[in-house]
Amino acid sequence: MLKKSCAIIASVILAATLVFTGCSESDNSTSQTASASSVSQDSGSPDSSDISGITKVSSDKNDLYTERDLQQTADTSSAKSVTVSDGQTIDITEEGVYVISGTAKNCTVKVNAPDNAKIQLVLDGVSITNDDFPAIYVVSADKCFVTTTDKQSTLSVSGSFKSDGDTNTDAVIFSKDDLVFNGTGTLVISSANGNGISGKDDIKVTGGTYEITSKLDSIEANDRILICAGTFTVNSDKDALHCENDEDKTLGIIVIYDGTFKITAKSDAIQGNTAVTVDGGNFELNAAEGIESTLVTINGGKLNITSSDDGINAGNKNKSNSTPTIEINGGDIKITMADGDTDGIDSNGDIIVNGGTVDITTSGSSFDYDGTASYNGGTIIINGTQTDNIPQSMMGGRGGMRGGMKGGMRGEMPQDMRDQMQA
Repeated sequence: MLKKSCAIIASVILAATLVFTGCSESDNSTSQTASASSVSQDSGSPDSSDISGITKVSSDKNDLYTERDLQQTADTSSAKSVTVSDGQTIDITEEGVYVISGTAKNCTVKVNAPDNAKIQLVLDGVSITNDDFPAIYVVSADKCFVTTTDKQSTLSVSGSFKSDGDTNTDAVIFSKDDLVFNGTGTLVISSANGNGISGKDDIKVTGGTYEITSKLDSIEANDRILICAGTFTVNSDKDALHCENDEDKTLGIIVIYDGTFKITAKSDAIQGNTAVTVDGGNFELNAAEGIESTLVTINGGKLNITSSDDGINAGNKNKSNSTPTIEINGGDIKITMADGDTDGIDSNGDIIVNGGTVDITTSGSSFDYDGTASYNGGTIIINGTQTDNIPQSMMGGRGGMRGGMKGGMRGEMPQDMRDQMQA
């Protein structure tokens, strides 16, 4: 069932003129082939020929996951057994499978292998508590797998992180290369003053259970966060899932195909600066903002968002010329907003609803957008009443009155009335 669920992959997102086609990896095994789906838009979508907008590209075959990525148990027939001990740095310099067990303080599993090496760390009930340095530190490898067994493993850092030369090691699991999380057990991560997991390339999750508490971002990557399964309980004082790449505007992408998420975050539950795509899964998000990106695409899943700012927000997060867009093609989305100057769905550009159910409960604004709104299908419910259009907040938009009508004047107007005012 795991491979089947992971194979239901939506369109791949990218920015500007470059074409992002996914990641193809061999791992000396047959790659998992995933079928991509797209929804064609006749109105409201960014023109694919417009280089200033985000372009959505579909491909019939995207090798985002390898067969080894999707395997939830490791081949330990030739594995090396490692027992952690206090004050120890465990140096892993050769490709292979390593079964890690035991209990230790101020111990680091350090991977410094050739850049073509596949390293698999099998966490077999290991418990590591550090003062100021990662419990797992990947300096160099082609890819590092972190695989849990049925035994619960616990990794924590109780103090502020110290650097490793020029490297700011800011997470309990810190990697300069690709990370893949899978397995059959539970991994508990606690970071008192930093991130839970930081990856400077891709982070993939294909299985396992994760309980993460962090002062900063709970899961943070530079390039992509790709999740097709897993159970996540996250409590973050910043963002729960965060992906951002300052150097490449086609990266900073989060794609979630499936999984179960219970997230509490003081900032964003899910933020990918270029694009966030949700194809499926079950989400309980309680945050200042539920989902935030330049392009947000929801194709499926069940989302229950409780927010104190914006439920779903599209802004120019990657600082490109892209048009911020929220596109809803499917799914069951319930958004409950706190009182005050809040927006259920807020786009600094466009909003497109083609399908699914959007149910917003708010005393503020249900929808707010600066560009255009296209309602082509699906169900929209606002404060218990179904509507046949996407209303515009009277406080926002290009023709809005945000500047001089604060206080009790906040309201919404239908799109046809807004069009007449701007004519």
